[in-house]
Amino acid sequence: MAYKTSSITNGEISGEYVQWLIEHQWPSRLSRFEQLWDYYDNRPESVFDKPAELSKANEMSRTFVLPQEAGLPPRITGVTKTGPNISNPLTEIQRKEVVIENDIGWRINAMVDYLFGSGIKLLSKAEDAGRKSRIENILNAVFEHNGAASLFQEMAVLGSVYGYVDCLIRCGGLFEPFRISQLKHSTSANPNTGQSLTSQHFTSAPDVEQLAREITIELIEAPRSLPVLDENDYRSYRLYVQHFIRSNNALETNESFLTRILRKEQPALPRSQTSVTEVFSQSGWQRYEDGELVMRGENPLGVIPVVHIQNMARPCFYEGHSDVEPLIPLQDELNTRLSDRANRITFQSFRMFLLKGIDAGTEKQMMPGRLWSTFNENASIDEFGGDANCPSETEHIGEIREALDKVSGVTPIVAGVIRDKLGNLTSAVALRMTLMGMLAKTQRKRLTYGEGIRRICRLILLAFDKSGIFHTEPREREIEIIFPNPQPEDTIEKLREAQLKQELGISREQVLKELGYSVEGE
Repeated sequence: MAYKTSSITNGEISGEYVQWLIEHQWPSRLSRFEQLWDYYDNRPESVFDKPAELSKANEMSRTFVLPQEAGLPPRITGVTKTGPNISNPLTEIQRKEVVIENDIGWRINAMVDYLFGSGIKLLSKAEDAGRKSRIENILNAVFEHNGAASLFQEMAVLGSVYGYVDCLIRCGGLFEPFRISQLKHSTSANPNTGQSLTSQHFTSAPDVEQLAREITIELIEAPRSLPVLDENDYRSYRLYVQHFIRSNNALETNESFLTRILRKEQPALPRSQTSVTEVFSQSGWQRYEDGELVMRGENPLGVIPVVHIQNMARPCFYEGHSDVEPLIPLQDELNTRLSDRANRITFQSFRMFLLKGIDAGTEKQMMPGRLWSTFNENASIDEFGGDANCPSETEHIGEIREALDKVSGVTPIVAGVIRDKLGNLTSAVALRMTLMGMLAKTQRKRLTYGEGIRRICRLILLAFDKSGIFHTEPREREIEIIFPNPQPEDTIEKLREAQLKQELGISREQVLKELGYSVEGE
């Protein structure tokens, strides 16, 4: 396996270094990021696919295990973890009742809802009203083609879990000869105006939708990314590498139908897999499959078409702060205490009665209203068992939940769980005070994700400019993003506030922009 990256990096980054990244850096990054995703998603896995857990199955076991069980102590699971996906059963310890409450997943989803739950609005800063409208139509069409609101929500989920998300802009279709030829025949430009090939006519809905299909915004999850950063500036790329394992629509070996019938009682063959590596530089790109160069091309943009978005700013680091990572220790502690409580209740919740000196005690079934009588003065009925109150246990679990609220900044009220902690303030003020941590974190994320989306918009407009389809100046590629208020709002109150702002002298355009309306005829 040899990567020939010198041709697209002017010999600055060797193929041996790329191979070293894939062989030594990628496995450790994959293991770490998979753990973060497992704690967020917590998808059940069949116990029959895990030999160690299957060997510990008993009458208290379920037919599935959850990824968060990896954080439980061996005294509960009966299994010790010696490495990623490596479990060893303990012969002297049986599996106990396991309780897993995913207190991470709903918090991440709530953050995403507050950030992108209501969509966003893109406003061009171009001075000319006509060009401003064209730019907004282009951007809206491209984002609509790539999923619109779902694209932003997926972006926020990946960023929250991994700490960052990279966005790859694929725009090669705009530069293909047949596309340019097709546009020349479908539109005509006035040579005297100096306008671009299609700047006069392409803004009709069919043309914009057709052009939008040529640009793909691909979200690269953290386990795939292997950025090569500038030695003197961690914010700049020297090279960008994407590496992943692709599952093919084929089996490992090619067998005839008769052979498959004869061996049907044997284990099924696995799907074949291909190791895929993509390398991007300022001058070109390459695609390798199983170490063989299968595709390559030039980069017409002149910049690496990748936008890096940190979930929350982390100084001097490429990766941002993950919302999942600081919650993992608390999640493990919560699951451990819930499992301990479940086991205690299982063995102590039922009541038992010890009858002494009653001859007919064993002949009658224990049931409500049952009476026993005897002439034995020394006879007695002793009751024991039952679910005794454990205030320290309940308090400890409550403190863990409060710690999760503090660390994440997401309180249960975000999910609609109302508690008696609003105080004596008015409803609007009390709600804002209760959600202060959530609102502050949302505002921080608006800065990082908003800047990332603006950079994506600049790359899209740069692609249209470089392809000759729609020329723009750098200042015309600036975009303003309007995030709606995630909290419920009184429309009448907002309109009154806007009216007061106008009376104070604030421009009509600014007031309408704050309300989320575009101004026609600017």
